[in-house]
Amino acid sequence: MVASASVTIADRDHHDPFYFLWRQMGAAMFGLSCCFLAVRTPLATLERLAALSLFMALLLLIAVLVPGVGRVVNGSMRWIRLGPVSFQASEPAKLFVIIYMASYLLRHEHKVRSTFAGMMKPFLVLTLIGGLLLLEPDYGVTAVLIATALGMLFLGGVPLTRFLGWGAVAVTALVALAMLAPYRLERLTTFMDPWADPYDRGFQLTQALIAIGRGEWWGVGLGGSVQKLFYLPEAHTDFIFAVLAEELGLIGSLVVIAAYTLVVWRAVAIGGRAQRAGQPFAEQLAYGIGLLIGLQGFINLGVNMGVLPTKGLTLPLVSYGGNSMMVTCAAFGILFRVEREARVRRDAYGR
Repeated sequence: MVASASVTIADRDHHDPFYFLWRQMGAAMFGLSCCFLAVRTPLATLERLAALSLFMALLLLIAVLVPGVGRVVNGSMRWIRLGPVSFQASEPAKLFVIIYMASYLLRHEHKVRSTFAGMMKPFLVLTLIGGLLLLEPDYGVTAVLIATALGMLFLGGVPLTRFLGWGAVAVTALVALAMLAPYRLERLTTFMDPWADPYDRGFQLTQALIAIGRGEWWGVGLGGSVQKLFYLPEAHTDFIFAVLAEELGLIGSLVVIAAYTLVVWRAVAIGGRAQRAGQPFAEQLAYGIGLLIGLQGFINLGVNMGVLPTKGLTLPLVSYGGNSMMVTCAAFGILFRVEREARVRRDAYGR
């Protein structure tokens, strides 16, 4: 889909219609290397490096805000430049935070389930991480990361009443932040009725809806999208699903939705297998990865279909983006490692 969605903008900006395809293929190769490395890394090693993971997440999110280190793209300072290479700081930070949260839930399981203080430390960590992300600003990743962490806490055994209380605090804070920032408030009002201003504030969403509507049942055919011809902004990144729906129709869209549902279901199943094998750290890693990929994927789908405000999130493994591709592949590698260790442990006990 990257090749199809990006061919026109790649030809205009880089004089090579497959410019973004070549770069995405290179990122996929690096991603497979990251996946292989993650599969070969024992979970005990990740557990020992949990504190370092949190430190690395904070270091990246602070470094990106330093002038001369961080690079502004589309009005946000989200990228770190290292010589000829640039990467988005929040992408590896998301995975680092999940590793830390899984370790914390292992070490403080009883406190998390029974005391207020047990929830306070991860809440403060999330507040710090979220604050740094908002300084970029990156509201979308903030929402996804907080929702993922809260989901891990709930699956880690936090009582429902306490979970709902902390969840209400988080939702209230996110809504307040959205209302206080003029551009976020504009996104909310535009999302409510994009057709009220289809040529300015509602342009991107209305073009996405037109693309989805043109696809009908079976789509116009791969490569046949009209909306990618400079009508739909970010057609190869944030709004690639709209192009996919236009070219592959409702049937193709349902296949993509089913694929993300399968990923979440499989991650939860692997987490359950790790729980039965007596591996709480592995269990929480699986849940966290499933939540992260599922939440980001379904939020992106919701934005493209006009049921959620614009967030600036990519569609994992589908949108163009080398950083997202490599981190997602690494996350899948960890998930495969969890499944492998749980199976080995089950077979050992079985004998």
